[in-house]
Amino acid sequence: MLEILQYPFMQRAIIGGLILGLMLAFMGVFVILRRMAFFGDGVAHASLAGIAIGILTSYNPLIVAIAFSIVLAILIFYLERKTTLSSDVIIGIFFTASMALGIVLMSLKSGYQPELISFLFGNILAIQVSELIIMSVFAIMVLSFLIYFYRQITFIALDREGAKVAGINTGILDLIFYIALAIAVVLGVKILGIVLVSALLIIPASIGKLLVSSFKALIITSIVLAEITILGGLLLSYTLDLPAGGMIVLFGAALFFIALFTNKYLRLK
Repeated sequence: MLEILQYPFMQRAIIGGLILGLMLAFMGVFVILRRMAFFGDGVAHASLAGIAIGILTSYNPLIVAIAFSIVLAILIFYLERKTTLSSDVIIGIFFTASMALGIVLMSLKSGYQPELISFLFGNILAIQVSELIIMSVFAIMVLSFLIYFYRQITFIALDREGAKVAGINTGILDLIFYIALAIAVVLGVKILGIVLVSALLIIPASIGKLLVSSFKALIITSIVLAEITILGGLLLSYTLDLPAGGMIVLFGAALFFIALFTNKYLRLK
């Protein structure tokens, strides 16, 4: 592990991965409780349109994709409340339409697009300092929201009707949560790619549910597991000379199956 720390690109990858792991694991606990896994997956795929717009207009694709995902989250939130359509249907429509838009837009750009491939399949080893700064700024915003409104968000996730009766403005908090989740997912796209980002959102929290009983322990366990997954995947990627994003997800999946079959022995109070 000390050997890989000698390389600046590995240093940036580790820092970016740890930031992402903290944010997605924390967010993932609430995603699991609220059964919003499809939302995260849908936003990840829909962000292809924002990435394509950024590449075509020569703006930073990460910033454009974040802006696009925020608009998408607001539209999904609004339509869920103004129509009789289920959230899965609405997300599915935006997911497919946005991906189609991204494909059409990319067809207008001739030649090989390495940046697009990077977003599709992830390239944590190619993170630049500027992208690390962008990621850190948005991660601080998302984590600040989760920490400041921790009690309210938890109450809503566990008992929405009770939260309303208690006077919590569930509508506003839901909207901000949708936006925060969209931002977190798009930041993850840069590291793990559109195809794999949902795994880091879901796997650590799922393992945590198998191992612990209390809610606070679930959050702490999920974060620790996410960081172990990032570091373990990067180390295996470096050692075996295999794609980093894929190894991170496979390492996390391996941890999940170990927990699945041994949780009765490892389960904590």
